[in-house]
Amino acid sequence: MVPIGLIIATGFVMGRKYTIHAASLSKLVFNLFMPIFMFVLLLKVSISWELVLKVALFSLLFAVVSAVLAEVVIRIRRYDAPMRGAMRNTILFYNSGNYMIPLNQLVFAGNPVTLAVQVIVSVIQNLLPGTYGIYNANAHKGEFNFAIKTIILYPGIYAVLAAVVIRLTQFTIPEPLYLPLEYMSGATIALALITLGVQLSSLNLNIRYHDVLISATLRLLAGPMIGYGLVKLMGFYGDIASALVLSCAAPTSLICALIALEYDNEAYFSAHAVLFSTVASMLTVTFTIFALA
Repeated sequence: MVPIGLIIATGFVMGRKYTIHAASLSKLVFNLFMPIFMFVLLLKVSISWELVLKVALFSLLFAVVSAVLAEVVIRIRRYDAPMRGAMRNTILFYNSGNYMIPLNQLVFAGNPVTLAVQVIVSVIQNLLPGTYGIYNANAHKGEFNFAIKTIILYPGIYAVLAAVVIRLTQFTIPEPLYLPLEYMSGATIALALITLGVQLSSLNLNIRYHDVLISATLRLLAGPMIGYGLVKLMGFYGDIASALVLSCAAPTSLICALIALEYDNEAYFSAHAVLFSTVASMLTVTFTIFALA
């Protein structure tokens, strides 16, 4: 957590010291760097297509169950329309990339299979916010056509499709074209975390603690329990099962804050949810690892 915290702190200090437009940074991360990150990850992953599809199905089922749970809480709490979309996003979408990929390598001693599984989860978790997450942020505005158009134009969809086609055809990207993609992919995590730090630098102290706590509880505690039930149901076992359960214990994704900022939908709540769940995960994720041992 220390390296992640230092990068966020850097963005926070820069945001305090200089006038930085966080919305512009989020556009770069969301529409350029994240799609390239997914594209490069998919080209590097090395597991069978059968396992890819099974892990993708697991991720989608996990999202469905989490969405149902989120809907129950939303109806009990009677949130207004903007808050409903923001709460759904903070529960459904988790930091499976810059948080869980390094953690996966540490926990499973660099096991290439568990790392590949985590990469697939990361790709799904980057793709869902760019589709369903965008819809959540805009649905309450009554701009259905705008939401659909935004989803269709999201570059991440085409980045994933391009990577799949390249893998199937075994096409080799010329090095002068691939190297810039790899460089930008390597910069994604740092730029995304700095963007979060810049956004947090403008936050006020009017935090809705109850709402943030509800979001973090469902994300950090209910998440791995749902994951455990699904791995048993789908017949996963061994390190792959443990890697999937661990992936479900990740804190709320930075993408939630970026979407909220990009589409002006409860940006303060979303940023606080990301920050609180990230800090709290130092305890909850440790407990999850202990339980899986």
